[in-house]
Amino acid sequence: MARWSKSRTVGIIATFVVVAALAIGIGLRMSKRAAAETPGGAAQPVTLEFTPGDIAPVEAKALSRWLPVSGTLQPVNQTTVKAKVSGEIRQILVREGEAVKAGQVLARFDTSDLDAKLTDRIGALESSRAQLALAEKTRTTNLALLKQNFISQTAYDSAESNLSVSQGTLKSNEAQVQLAKNALRDAVVVTTLEGTVAKRNIQPGEKVNFDSPLFTVVDLGRMELQAMVPANDIPEIVIGMSVELSIEGFGERRFKGQVERINPMTEAGTRAILVFVQIPNPDAVLRGGMFATGRIRLAAGQPVPTLPDTAIRIEAGQNYVWGIDNGRLLRRIVVIGKRDEAAGRTELKTELPSSMLILSTHFDNLKEGLPAVVRAPAREKEKPLAVSSVANSVANSVAN
Repeated sequence: MARWSKSRTVGIIATFVVVAALAIGIGLRMSKRAAAETPGGAAQPVTLEFTPGDIAPVEAKALSRWLPVSGTLQPVNQTTVKAKVSGEIRQILVREGEAVKAGQVLARFDTSDLDAKLTDRIGALESSRAQLALAEKTRTTNLALLKQNFISQTAYDSAESNLSVSQGTLKSNEAQVQLAKNALRDAVVVTTLEGTVAKRNIQPGEKVNFDSPLFTVVDLGRMELQAMVPANDIPEIVIGMSVELSIEGFGERRFKGQVERINPMTEAGTRAILVFVQIPNPDAVLRGGMFATGRIRLAAGQPVPTLPDTAIRIEAGQNYVWGIDNGRLLRRIVVIGKRDEAAGRTELKTELPSSMLILSTHFDNLKEGLPAVVRAPAREKEKPLAVSSVANSVANSVAN
């Protein structure tokens, strides 16, 4: 009797497995088609199955809300140095970007005219002093003559009047001398603020008028952000609240600040109020004019019904959720409130049925009214052996 070869046995088994697989596939396809069609030819709706991980319960939580703020940074302390005299600029000692100390000389005016004016005022003062001395001597002489009845009372009164005029002239000339000295002192421009020169408005040889801006000096040690905040959010803001800031040009680096002041009035034409946030800048890396965005952490309120942000969808300006109730898929318009970005939850102001299960996972092409169920995940079944392993096992048993 002829023996079967091992290779022939493996070939027969492989052919059997392939034929069986085709038969099973055809059977499954026919069963699906039969199940999807009613006797009248209408398609049966497919029951959607979801896992517990797709469901999000409505939970009562106290939301921590962050109020967004943005604005331009400005130094807290800055000053504009202005001309206290008019004249020609003779010397400029600093440029933009240079650090200066309080009392440091920034520029000097040409003082030739001021020196001449001071000399003229001093001469007028000396003349008035001489006139006063003469008037005092005349008054003393006339007083003696009046007592001896050698002059009239009118002559004495005239001498007394001349003395008063001379005293007034002396005081006026003393004041003029002091003003000339002040002008000569103000011809040397100094700063009263320690900081950095941000702007220089003059050039050597330029003629400037009184009160013209010469330099701008800023102190970068403390910066300030002026943020516009809606008036209805102001009651939740308290002086000293911490602020986390992201500043243009610094990437992922974050800066800490705190609410320093709150303006008592709304800005004209708006319903917003200025909130001043102060940011320490000890290393002077922040500069005036940089744009900053940040958020103020507001105090958490009472627990409110909430849903995960992923459960709330928006379409045509309306917020809605998908849910399962009585075995059917439902779409419900909802009203939402505050949002906690850190926790990823949003306040739900619309009351939903307690039996309704809310979908938290995003699905496409959902239709209201479709059958839907939530099934627990099935246990992992034992994996079937591979076709090649089955074939080898059968072949070995036949060969033996």
